[in-house]
Amino acid sequence: MTFPFYSGKPQQECVKRATELPVVKFDVREDASAYHADQGLVDAVNVALLLGQPLLVTGEPGTGKTQLAYSLGCELGYDVEKFETKSTSTSRDLFYTYDYLSRFHAAQLREGSIEAKEYITYNALGIAILRSRERSSIEQLLPEKFEHDGSRRTIVLIDEIDKAPRDFPNDLLNEIEGMYFKVPELGWSAQRIVCEPRMRPIIVITSNSEKNLPDAFLRRCIYYNIPFPNRTRLLAIVLSHAKDADIGDREWVQDALDLFLKLREPARALDKPPATAELMNWLTYLRSRNVDDTKGLRTQSHLTLSSVSALCKNQGDQEKAASIIREWLTE
Repeated sequence: MTFPFYSGKPQQECVKRATELPVVKFDVREDASAYHADQGLVDAVNVALLLGQPLLVTGEPGTGKTQLAYSLGCELGYDVEKFETKSTSTSRDLFYTYDYLSRFHAAQLREGSIEAKEYITYNALGIAILRSRERSSIEQLLPEKFEHDGSRRTIVLIDEIDKAPRDFPNDLLNEIEGMYFKVPELGWSAQRIVCEPRMRPIIVITSNSEKNLPDAFLRRCIYYNIPFPNRTRLLAIVLSHAKDADIGDREWVQDALDLFLKLREPARALDKPPATAELMNWLTYLRSRNVDDTKGLRTQSHLTLSSVSALCKNQGDQEKAASIIREWLTE
């Protein structure tokens, strides 16, 4: 079945055979090799690497904060362990979680192992610290399925830290600075599990700046705010993701950038102007619809007006965007 897949019209009967849809990859790691950092970000990353301090990256959603960690991993050859911060996150969650209930049931029913370490799930920073050490020195801490094939460095991504409770960053200060944690459930309430200094994790922290972070936490970080790319950098980002090197010379791509930047103008007063991520999704849609490479977007208005939902994410913005697009088409 070809596009459009859905017509929205009444059907005499339901289709018996499932429609085959395109396979789309949403894994941010897939595009890590195409990541295009500005010079300020490059400098900040190198300062953080040299000083061994966490890098705190802010910027509006869609500017590539999360993808930075995977770009680092791609270029430096390190695995990335991601911690997705939630409104209920505690500092311990960054290191491990313990399934008390399952262990209790196992003990009551006398089924399976009741060894405490089998009910621990190590999370991003805990994994990084454990993998920094030789397995023989921490064997008694590792569940049977824990993968550890030798001492190595890891990149730890603490994503959207501003979602966490206010105390979360402060509670991490000593552990991040000293790079250690404790596991009282294994009888290690007093003993620290300390990172091997030579394999200290690289820590990347992202924030959407939705709330201020404590000063004590900020003092321990290298900071950079990713500015929204100008037109030149936007084109460079597009080119880094495109397989055809001459795509930047095509009229429809230049038109797409014009319209995208017009939607972002402050005078247009969109509540949530489209970000770089929306631009890339929109261009992917246009190419999937076989946009005519020999023409501009103004002669292919059906593609532009039908794709507002890829650019704007609330009803008011979509109505404003549709009006802006119609105005642009007649310029």
